[in-house]
Amino acid sequence: MPEPRFLVLRLGSLGDIVHTFPAVAALRTTFPTAEIVWLTHPRYKLLVESSSLASEIWTVDTRSLSSLREAIGRIHHATWDAAIDCQGLWKSAALPFLAGVKRRIGFSSQTVREFGVPLLYTDQVNASTAHIAEQNGELSVRAGARQLVAPIALRVLPEDQAAVRAELRALAIDRYVVLSPGGGWHSKCWPADRFGLLCRKITSALGLRCVVNYGPGEHPLANSVRANSGDANPLLYDAGLGQLMALLRGAVCVVGGDTGPLHLAVALGTPVVALFGPTDPARNGPYHGVPRSPSAGKPSQFTTRSGEDIVLRAPHTVTTYTRSDQTHPSMLAIDLDSVFDAVCRRVGVLG
Repeated sequence: MPEPRFLVLRLGSLGDIVHTFPAVAALRTTFPTAEIVWLTHPRYKLLVESSSLASEIWTVDTRSLSSLREAIGRIHHATWDAAIDCQGLWKSAALPFLAGVKRRIGFSSQTVREFGVPLLYTDQVNASTAHIAEQNGELSVRAGARQLVAPIALRVLPEDQAAVRAELRALAIDRYVVLSPGGGWHSKCWPADRFGLLCRKITSALGLRCVVNYGPGEHPLANSVRANSGDANPLLYDAGLGQLMALLRGAVCVVGGDTGPLHLAVALGTPVVALFGPTDPARNGPYHGVPRSPSAGKPSQFTTRSGEDIVLRAPHTVTTYTRSDQTHPSMLAIDLDSVFDAVCRRVGVLG
C-alpha cells in the first residue's frame, strides 16, 4: 500500500509556523516516507526548510491573484489523501476547497476565529487541548498520526552562522542576550523604555552585551530601547530569517513577548524569558514539541525538557486577543526587577 500524501497549509506567521512543527513532526513520525507538501508564504520557505519535515515546500502569496491561481492549479493536479489546514482562515481553507481536494481537515467553529471557515472542511476537529501546538496535533491525529506532537530540531545554515559570528566578533561581542521588543500588535509588547533599562542592568550587573532584534517598521522601537539603555550600547540587529536563527541560537538568553522570534528561540533550544499579558501562555507559551502535563499551565512558568523557560504574567490577567495600539495594562504590571531576576536564573546567575 503506498504511503499517504498530505498537503499542510500554514502560510504564516513566524511563531505560528513554529507552533505547527510539532504536529507535522508527529505526522512524519507516523508516516516516515509519506509525501508531505507544505504550502506557505515565500518569506517563510527557509523556516519550513529548516525543520526537514516537508518533502516539498510550495509557496503562495495570497495578495497576488496570479500566485493564487498557480497554487490552486498545482494542488488540483496532484493527488492527496488529505489537506490539513492549520491556519484556520478563509485564505487558507479556500485553497484546497477550490482545488477540489476531497478530504479537507480543519478546526471547528469553536477554534477558528473567522466565521464560517469550517464550512469548507470535510472533517471539523473540536480541539480539546490547551496549547495551539497540540491543537494542531489534533488535526494530525485526525489525518492518521499516532500521536499529537513529536520533538523537532531546526537546522541553521553554516553560512548564516559564520556571518553572524563574524559580525559579532568584529564588535567584540561574545556572550550576549537578545531583546525582542516588537510583537505585531502593540498591546502585547512590554514598553521599550523598560527594555532599555533591562539592557542597562544586564550589561552593568552581568557583564553581558545586549542585541536588540527588530523587524520591518520597528526601527523607531529599537532606537527607543537604545535611547533608554544609557551607556550599555546595545547592538541593533535587523537581518534576514537565516541570520536571525543564527543570532538566536547563539544567545545565552532571549527576552521577549508573545512573538515569533521568542518562539523561534525556544525551537532552537535557547533559554528564554517570555513576557505575557493579554494572550494566554497556556495556549501560546513556549513549547518544545513534547506533550505538556496539566501542571504546565501555571501562569508563572512552564517546565520543559530543556530546562525552565520562564513565563512572566501578572496575576489575574484577563485573556484577550483583541488587537490594540495601546500597551495592555497587564504588560505594564510586569516590573523590571522581576524580568531581570528571571534573566539571571536563565543564564545561571542568582538574581
